[in-house]
Formats: sequence, C-alpha cells, structure tokens
Amino acid sequence: MANILIVDDAAFMRMMIKDILVKNGYTVVGEAENGAKAVEKFKELEPDLVIMDITMPEMDGIQAVKQIREVKSDAKIIMCSAMGQQAMVIESIQAGARDFIVKPFQADRVLEAVKKVIG
Repeated sequence: MANILIVDDAAFMRMMIKDILVKNGYTVVGEAENGAKAVEKFKELEPDLVIMDITMPEMDGIQAVKQIREVKSDAKIIMCSAMGQQAMVIESIQAGARDFIVKPFQADRVLEAVKKVIG
C-alpha cells in the first residue's frame, strides 16, 4: 500500500485523516504542520502521496505544491480545502495538485481521491 504524508496545521485534522487512511491499510509515513515542513519531509521521506491543507501558516499549501513539484515533477498531491475556497482549489490544481477533498472530511471521499490519484 502507499506511503502517505499528511500536511495540516490542525493536529486533529491530521489525526482524522490518518485514522481514515490507517484503517484502510495505508501507511502514514509522516506529518507536517505547514508548507515549509511539508517540503522538508517530502524530500526526506519520499512519500507516494501527499495530502495537503491549503491554508497554513509560514507557507501555504499552494506554495508547498509548487516547491514539491520542483523536487519531483510527478509528485502526487491531494489538496484539502474548507468550503468556499474554490479559487484556491483551482490555483492548487494549476500548481500541480491531482485532486482535492473538502472539509469536513467524509471517509469515502478521502479514500476515493486517494485511490484515484495513486491508481
């Protein structure tokens, strides 16, 4: 199964996503609380997939996507957005994200996105 990096500034959000993934046989290899840390962890852990929040302190998800794609051009990234962040979702897809999931998370939607992106 795929190794996944979870990036969100809210610990409980990371925990929710991790719970959904682990229960369904995925391995969470790391977590990061902002975009800058996400880029570092991506280089260090080389995950198969990154699940990335858009709005975070220090470096937002869109900047992090751009930097991760500079490290690995075919990096697989799914964005997480709150309701009403359509413009940011579009921007993150243009930056190279493969899909997005909307908070509050529904387990089946998270898994559907993961399966679709990992293939």
